[in-house]
Amino acid sequence: MLAEVTSLEKTEQNLHLDSLLDEELVELVHQGNTEALDFLITKYRSFVRMKGRSYFLIGADKEDILQEGMIGLYKAIRDFKEEKLASFRAFAELCITRQIITAIKTATRQKHIPLNSYVSLDKPIYDEESDRTLMDMIAGSVIDDPEELIINREDYDYMEGKMAEILSELEQQVLALYLDGQTYQEISEELNRHVKSIDNALQRVKRKLERYMEIGSNYA
Repeated sequence: MLAEVTSLEKTEQNLHLDSLLDEELVELVHQGNTEALDFLITKYRSFVRMKGRSYFLIGADKEDILQEGMIGLYKAIRDFKEEKLASFRAFAELCITRQIITAIKTATRQKHIPLNSYVSLDKPIYDEESDRTLMDMIAGSVIDDPEELIINREDYDYMEGKMAEILSELEQQVLALYLDGQTYQEISEELNRHVKSIDNALQRVKRKLERYMEIGSNYA
């Protein structure tokens, strides 16, 4: 009976929280309300997952990227000040994106990978180079920093045509599935290929894109 009452109280509490604006929920968190914190984290988890799926890092696990996104969400909740910022959602997106990109750049530096790059299929991100796209770079710019490899969603159809010219059918399939959030194991099962074959294909994609951009720069 006590468990039923507790469950009912929790449901009523969630219904109350659901009626509040995000900014009001954050204010409750700042006042020490742990229920509001749990509610916000649960509410934004799918949003964080969606943002995380927009990034591609060869050799990284998608759950690692999700975890970084959740850290970014927590920082957004902790640091949000309504009097200075109009929308918590916009601030949360900024913090989540920055946290993911910072983690990717850190991993790249630690692994010393020549071209271990990430791809964003989302709209331009809040970063110092967010106005640059992979299309812009392939059109003639040289990538001095491989961490800049960013694709804008609006240009993805254009990029698909470019990739079709330089990638094999297998490489295109593997890249598409990886960008869709599948793991090496899931891709290998779907394509009936060994996991090592999948890894090799992604490495070839990386090298081909690098060479293609170098060639483009010679004609710029």
